[in-house]
Amino acid sequence: MTTVTIIGLGIMGLPMAKNLVKAGYDVVGYNRSQDKIDQLVEAGGQGAGSVAEAVKDADVVLTMVPDSSDVEGVVTGEEGVFANAKPGALWIDASSIRPDVAARLSAEAAGKGLRPLDAPVSGGEQGAIDAALSIMVGGNEDDFEAARPVLEAVGKTIVHVGPSGSGQTVKAANQLIVAGNIQLLAEAIVFLEAYGVDTDAALKVLGGGLAGSKVLDQKGQKMLERNFDPGFRLQLHHKDMGIVTAAAREAGVTVPLGALVAQLVAATVARGDGGLDHSGLFKLTEELTGRSGR
Repeated sequence: MTTVTIIGLGIMGLPMAKNLVKAGYDVVGYNRSQDKIDQLVEAGGQGAGSVAEAVKDADVVLTMVPDSSDVEGVVTGEEGVFANAKPGALWIDASSIRPDVAARLSAEAAGKGLRPLDAPVSGGEQGAIDAALSIMVGGNEDDFEAARPVLEAVGKTIVHVGPSGSGQTVKAANQLIVAGNIQLLAEAIVFLEAYGVDTDAALKVLGGGLAGSKVLDQKGQKMLERNFDPGFRLQLHHKDMGIVTAAAREAGVTVPLGALVAQLVAATVARGDGGLDHSGLFKLTEELTGRSGR
């Protein structure tokens, strides 16, 4: 496998594509906005004018788009991946979408002679830049092993978690945990600031104990600085929490804390902050406690 096509060159897709170039793959990229394609070309990749053109010679097609409908839009139809990729090509969907949609599209892809894997990622923009993503993969185990070299070029922790749809189920659980951690971190910082504690020192010692987490490491300073430049946008986490709550309801599972955090995320997006990093949950928490504008 030498030619890898990336569909979707956004916050995550572009650095992933650049890392594949660095790993020695022939990388072809397609994106709705030309400037992202230009950036890939500057990094040593190639651009394409359509999905059909991008995938026609690909050994591996990797999709990284925002939502279930976006994935369906690029893989189905006469100009989509399924109709134009060559038989035997691996299709790796690194988007975060509904598990049932992932399973259905995987079956459709297999019917077209492709080898589908749902492989959503965690680690945010920095993880994509550093090729240190955590990747949870659903699909056939032989296809997973065939795709492993490509995945190792963009990720650090790469695990096969079950049949098609399983990767998306694990990603939903990931987003549930992350959202809860972000909300509790926001509450902890508001609490610490109310008492005039040295918050830098506090986060340092908290990070060394049981309260430590990657969320604390990556988002704590952003909250202290009120810097919510997006690494992962709240509007996407809002979408993911919708996936979590719907899938939990379908499975008959209760997620009471998750449901509450989902509503806080929804409220933050509804007030116009969907374009902020998901650490922007801090803004609403600060306002709810009457300490905004500090």
